Amino acid sequence: MLQWLAFLSVLVVSLVVHAVTEPRIVAMGDLHGDLNNTLTIMRFAGLIDQDNRWSGGDTIFVQTGDVVDRGVDTIALYELLQRLRDEAKEQGGQVVSVLGNHEIMNMVGDWRYVHPDDIASFGGKQARIKAFSKEGWIGSDLMEWNLTAKVGSSVFCHGGILPKYSHDGIDGINRRAKESLETYINEREDTYGLFGGDGPTWYRGFAVGDERICAVLDKALMMLEADRMVMGHTVQRDGRIRARCGGKAILIDIGISHVYGGHPGALEIQGDQIHAVYEHGKEKLVASRIHEEL
Repeated sequence: MLQWLAFLSVLVVSLVVHAVTEPRIVAMGDLHGDLNNTLTIMRFAGLIDQDNRWSGGDTIFVQTGDVVDRGVDTIALYELLQRLRDEAKEQGGQVVSVLGNHEIMNMVGDWRYVHPDDIASFGGKQARIKAFSKEGWIGSDLMEWNLTAKVGSSVFCHGGILPKYSHDGIDGINRRAKESLETYINEREDTYGLFGGDGPTWYRGFAVGDERICAVLDKALMMLEADRMVMGHTVQRDGRIRARCGGKAILIDIGISHVYGGHPGALEIQGDQIHAVYEHGKEKLVASRIHEEL
């Protein structure tokens, strides 16, 4: 009996230690050129202090792309992410950035959504072109960003990853993206379709499809060996983070930029605890039924 009790106590301690050591993950969707709202969210999510320095300890912060366009704070936002990446490492944390469709658009010269004042902030069109070139201070950094990231049991991407790409796995997708990006920038040739309408930066099906899309998502997640996919790209106009397909699809583009209403919020994942974090506090994320959303 004593041996059995000793075994149980060891097991309980082991489980507690495991729970405590689960990494805290905070994710934010599209920033679209809005520095003030970005900083506000980072502060109440416990990522930075009042001096905008990393204070998140060993938190893993994931930003799912579209830092650029529509707003005017492009320079400040990319400088912030680059600086926080180094500061987080010093505390055992991590800043993970994945490419959005607007990063790629700017790298290939598609400036349809660039605000004129943003161009002026660089010192003119040629200076901005240089900054986003693969040799420029922004472009050279973006060339190192991945198309998707897996942190714990969650996959993060900008739009969504279909099974046709999932069979390559996270590393395979990112390898192919890096192999293809320079060619796409120079020649607009997209051998694998990674940068097209159903590629990981543009696809919206998991955000807007009906119940049948959940079976497609299940297949993709099985291939990626993940429990859920966290996506930006498709704006949730009410400013609320949304879960679909029984919590396997989480949509975090809530219109952070003032262009979309300036809705502050982030996603927090720690173990099996998943919350939306707003200024007023945390809310447990509960998956709604898809037909109620449509």
